[in-house]
Amino acid sequence: MAPPKASFAAANEGLKTITNTTLGIIENVETVVTGFYQPDSATGSCTKPPTVTETAEGSEQKQLDALVLARDAATLIKAHSTKISLFIINEPFTPSAISTVLRQLLEGPIPALASAVEQCRANIYTQLVQRDLAWKCARLLKELREFISRIPQDGKVLPQNQRTGTPGAAKADKGSIVATGVLWGLCDEIVGFCNLGVAGYLVHKAENFRDTLKDVLDELKEWYEEQDEQDDDDDEAAGSDEDGDAEVEHSDGGEGPADDASNAHTATQAMLDSFMDSQQQIPRGDPQKIRPRLDSTLRRLRLTVLLFSALIKRRLKTLPKLPLRSETDSTAVSRVDEVMPLLRSLTDRFNSLAVAFYELDSAEINRYMDECFFDAFAVAELLAKPWEGQKDEFTDWVAKFRMEIRKD
Repeated sequence: MAPPKASFAAANEGLKTITNTTLGIIENVETVVTGFYQPDSATGSCTKPPTVTETAEGSEQKQLDALVLARDAATLIKAHSTKISLFIINEPFTPSAISTVLRQLLEGPIPALASAVEQCRANIYTQLVQRDLAWKCARLLKELREFISRIPQDGKVLPQNQRTGTPGAAKADKGSIVATGVLWGLCDEIVGFCNLGVAGYLVHKAENFRDTLKDVLDELKEWYEEQDEQDDDDDEAAGSDEDGDAEVEHSDGGEGPADDASNAHTATQAMLDSFMDSQQQIPRGDPQKIRPRLDSTLRRLRLTVLLFSALIKRRLKTLPKLPLRSETDSTAVSRVDEVMPLLRSLTDRFNSLAVAFYELDSAEINRYMDECFFDAFAVAELLAKPWEGQKDEFTDWVAKFRMEIRKD
């Protein structure tokens, strides 16, 4: 039995109101959450935004586990968005049911997500975890806001084209079904992130950096082998040319117009080949001494990959349990906050060093070699000592690493 028109109209007006209210609140929360990871344009550092929830000054508040809170909030957002997704495409259209779900979002997971970002303080969870959680939550809120804006305002379910979208359409016209899938994916990403925990996530990031270094090492080794193959080919070609020249010197015939054209074409082609190959092949004789620096880089890069594997096993996997129960004992957190940016920049610089080799840019090779090996030395120095105590097996290994990385 269909609801009376008057009550349906009132329910639909109520849906419009709660939809607009929800969109406004999500936008405000999104702005606050974004402030936890977006650098200030003037200082270049993240600024702490105003809090979303207020607590009585001086009151005792039990510390929440921010990652558990964020995980539960993302799980609820996925469940509620699933309900809304079904309500807006299935007859009969029920504005009161959608309004109920929106109120549940406002009363539970949306403020919980904001609270999780606030509680994920850098001096307890590390700067990396704080920023990455805030970034993931801000993306989720943005997509949630975009999804809720699709709720019909005319009292009818979405037409087919607004459910499936139009092939080749812009992202804003992707359709409610795809929008729901995107939202689910972001929720699952936050759940997976939170389930890793602080130490697990740090290990995951460091493993990604190490794998990138391995890729750079493999690519440089392949390029190095190509240089050897090219040198062998050049030697063979040089031997053939010498034989040909000897035959020409003893021939009785002169050069005709056809020979002139052929020689001119050959010379031109050789010049073009030399120009093109100069971007990829080390010239014969290696006038810039690229090859010795490539040998040194490959050796040191292998050492750096070993360093990453060792510090993952001996340091990141043996971190004290994070988040810390007390903000006063934050030595481990501060050391992690120093070393993780170095791991990222070290990976980026080795990439840049590889590009400098491919371009045979001697000055850039020197610059990036110095930066890479200085950073590798700094990483080893920062994590040489165990989290508790003064020395262990890894400390001794780092001493050997520092000696080896200094060698040319």
